[in-house]
Amino acid sequence: MVYGSVIKILGNLLLVEAALMIPSLLVSIYYDGSDKMAFIISIIITSLIGLIMSKSFRFSKSIKAREGLTIVAFGWILASFFGSLPFIFSGSILSWVDAFFETVSGFTTTGATIIDNVEVIPKGVLFWRSFTHWIGGMGILVFTVAILPTLGVGGFQIFKVESPGPQPDRIAPRIKDTAKILYTTYFVITILQIVLLLVGKMPFFDTIVHTFGTVGTGGFSIKNSSVGAYNSTYIHLVIGTFMILSGVNFSLYYSLFKGRWKEVIKNEELRLYLGIIFMAVLLIALNINTTIYHRFWLALRDAFFQVGSIITTTGYATVDFDKWPTFSKTILFSLMFVGGCAGSTGGGMKNIRILVLLKLVKREISKIFHPRAVIPIKIGDRVLPNEVVAGITSFFTLYIMIFILGTIFISLEGIDFESSAGAVAATLGNIGPGLGLVGPARTFNQFSHASKLLLSLFMLLGRLELFTIIALFAPSVWKNEILPKNR
Repeated sequence: MVYGSVIKILGNLLLVEAALMIPSLLVSIYYDGSDKMAFIISIIITSLIGLIMSKSFRFSKSIKAREGLTIVAFGWILASFFGSLPFIFSGSILSWVDAFFETVSGFTTTGATIIDNVEVIPKGVLFWRSFTHWIGGMGILVFTVAILPTLGVGGFQIFKVESPGPQPDRIAPRIKDTAKILYTTYFVITILQIVLLLVGKMPFFDTIVHTFGTVGTGGFSIKNSSVGAYNSTYIHLVIGTFMILSGVNFSLYYSLFKGRWKEVIKNEELRLYLGIIFMAVLLIALNINTTIYHRFWLALRDAFFQVGSIITTTGYATVDFDKWPTFSKTILFSLMFVGGCAGSTGGGMKNIRILVLLKLVKREISKIFHPRAVIPIKIGDRVLPNEVVAGITSFFTLYIMIFILGTIFISLEGIDFESSAGAVAATLGNIGPGLGLVGPARTFNQFSHASKLLLSLFMLLGRLELFTIIALFAPSVWKNEILPKNR
C-alpha cells in the first residue's frame, strides 16, 4: 500500500468537497439564511484538513488495486463525515449520528432521511442536502478523476472500483477523458430537466434541488410530501421520465451521440430494464385502478412515477404507496432489488446482473437435456469470462445474505418484519423510502443511533457494490507497506 498517495488524494478530495460547498454558501447569502456562518466554518475546516493531507505526502503514480479500493472506501466515508458539518453547525440536525446518516444518504443517492419537517430547514442547507445527490450520483471519486490531473495513470484503479456494475468500460482511451464525457452527459441531462420543469412553472429553487435528486437518483425533496406537493401531472411526468433516463447506462447516450443507434437498440440490459418497467407499470396500474382509483389514467400516471422512482432507486413519491394493495407493494418491493442499469446513477443489484442470472438459469435448464453441451454466457455478441459470471453469482449471494442478516439485526429493536425488511432493502439498494414505518410518508428518525449507523453502512455497501467495503477487512490489503519512502 502506498500510503502517501492515498492520503494525498484523499486530501485533494476534501479540497474539492470544500469548493463544492461554496454554491450552498452563495444560496444562503442570497436568501439571507441563518446558515451562512455554518458553511463558512465547514469550508474552512474541510479546506484546512484537506490542505494538510494533500501537502504532507508525496504522490506516486503507481496506484494499484489496493490503493484504488482504499481511496474509494475512505473517500466516501471522509466526504460524508465532513459533508455533515453544515447540518451540525447550522443546528438543522443536532446529533452527529443523524447528520452522518443524512449525509451518507445524500452522497450515496439513497434519499433516506431523519428530518421530520424538512420545510423549516434553511435554504442553503436544503441546497447542500440535494447537491450531495448530484455530486454522489456520478461518483465523488469519478469527479475527482475528471478534474485532478495529478491522478495520472492511476486513475483507472479508482474509476474501476468507483463505477457501478460488474464491468466498467472506458469510453475514451484515457480514463480522465472518459470521466469528462460522462460528466458532460450528466450536465446535459441536468440542464434539460431544469428547463422542462421551469416550463411547467415549478419555482426556480425547487426546480434545481429536485433536478439534483432526479438526475442523481437520490430523492431528497424540500417538501414534506415530496413531489406529491406539486399537484401537476406535467411535473410528475417530467420527473418520472428523467428518473428512468437516469437509470440508463450513461455510455449508451454517448453511443447515441456518435450515431450508433443499433448498438443501443440491441443492448440487452436496456431492453430488460425497459421491459421490467413496462410490465410493472401495467400490472400496478390495473391493480390500483380496480381497488382504489377507478380512473385508469390517474392510476397509470401514479404507477409510472412510483415504478420509475423505485427501480431507479430515486425514492421520490407522489402518493403514499404503502397504502396500496399488497400485490402492488410486492412488485415495488421486488423492484428495490433490481435497480438501474450498470453505468447509471441508480443503485440496486443492476439489471445486467439480473440478466446474467437469468441466462445462468436458462443454461442450467438446457444442461438437463444436453449435459455435455458447452453453453457460454453471452451479453450481445460478447462471451462473459467465467470469473465475471462467478463474480456476479457471488455478488447476488452476498447481497441476499446481507439483506437477511440486516433485517434480523434491525428487528432486534422490536421493529416489525415489513418495516425491518423495508428499511434494509431501501438502504442497501440506495432507494430511500421503504415500507411500513419507513414508507414514503415517514422518516428513519424512529431508529436508534446503533441502527442508523448500521443502515449508514448498508448505504455505503450498496453504493460501493459490497466488495469495496468488505475487502478492506482482508489482511492482504494492508501488508507489505513502506510508509517512509512516500513521505
